[in-house]
Amino acid sequence: MRRWWIYLVAVLGLIAVAAPFAWMLLGSFKTDGELLRVPPTWLPEAPTNGNYSELFGKANFPRYFLNSTLVALVVTAGNLIFCSMLGYALAKLNFKGRTPLFVLVMGTLMVPGMVTFVPLFVLVTNAGLANSYPGLILPFLVSPFGVFLMRQFFAGLPDDLMDAARVDGTSELGIFGRIMLPLTRPALATLGILTFLGSWNNFLWPLVIAQTEDKYTLPVALALYSTGQNAQHYGLLMAGAVVVVVPVLVIFLAFQRHVTKGIAITGIK
Repeated sequence: MRRWWIYLVAVLGLIAVAAPFAWMLLGSFKTDGELLRVPPTWLPEAPTNGNYSELFGKANFPRYFLNSTLVALVVTAGNLIFCSMLGYALAKLNFKGRTPLFVLVMGTLMVPGMVTFVPLFVLVTNAGLANSYPGLILPFLVSPFGVFLMRQFFAGLPDDLMDAARVDGTSELGIFGRIMLPLTRPALATLGILTFLGSWNNFLWPLVIAQTEDKYTLPVALALYSTGQNAQHYGLLMAGAVVVVVPVLVIFLAFQRHVTKGIAITGIK
């Protein structure tokens, strides 16, 4: 009973975090008139799915949803493959320049994304990848954080497993793919979830690279509906926000224990 204030603060924090999402979800079933009413109503008086019908029927949102899903899945798969390979090499393979390379990777973590944004845009544009799926995907196939995460996990695995495999005649690629990689499932799950969430919510890069509507992702398309002739269509904006938020919220709630476990095992504080 002496800890009642802890539960009170936790409940208040939960309400503060969940209230905007609840308002957004309930607002997606309201008309614009009810959304603009003063004083506002919490529950919709006349629930309607017209906002979702317009969203998926006229706004070409299925195409935007497909684009976001495709980009997020490919980026996630690329990070799982390439970050694990580089992390394994930095942790378990002895080669000249390994330490400076790892220091370089760690140094890139301290460089703000805005610093490299313009040079990266110029590079992608000069390569002829603007307004294309490769232009949306290739710059994010490997992340410094992913390399660091996998390197830390591989460094904690015993070298005896590799030595025993070499004695049995297993190739280096076989050691990585058949012995070491299956042991990194918690770290892979953590990296996959964080990468998918980051790619799904990415806004600025698709905004400048995607120049036609057929390449827009969900965050970009939703931003377009907050300007111009749709600026006062708040119900449509609420429905679009629900479509963007719900998938990542479900994925995070379903796999949050893997995130906690993976980060705890790798020793990241």
